[in-house]
Amino acid sequence: MTASRSAREKKAAAEAGPLAKVKIDLDADRQFVYKISCTTCVARGTLSWSAYRPGGDNGFMAAMDRWVFHLTEKHPDAEAPCLAYLGAAQQRLHERREAAPGA
Repeated sequence: MTASRSAREKKAAAEAGPLAKVKIDLDADRQFVYKISCTTCVARGTLSWSAYRPGGDNGFMAAMDRWVFHLTEKHPDAEAPCLAYLGAAQQRLHERREAAPGA
C-alpha cells in the first residue's frame, strides 16, 4: 500500500529535522514533487533556500540528499535524523558524477 502524501510529508519532515520545512505537492502528471526549505537560510531576496525535486521515491531521495548537503555545509552543528544518510548521499553524488558525460 502506498503511503499518502500527508504521511510521506510527515515522515520526511521528521527525518529532515527542525531546520526544515517540508512540502509535497502533485505535478501535472500527478507525481509527487518534494520541496524541502531551510527555515533560516535565504537564497535570493526573501526566498528561502530550498531543494525542489519531482518524481516518485527517487525525487524524495534527491531532495533529501540536497538537504543533507545543505545541512552539513551551512549548519554543521545541526542535528537531524537524515544526517545518518550522509555517506549514502555522497556515494550517490559520486556515482552520478562518474556517469555524467565527459566525467
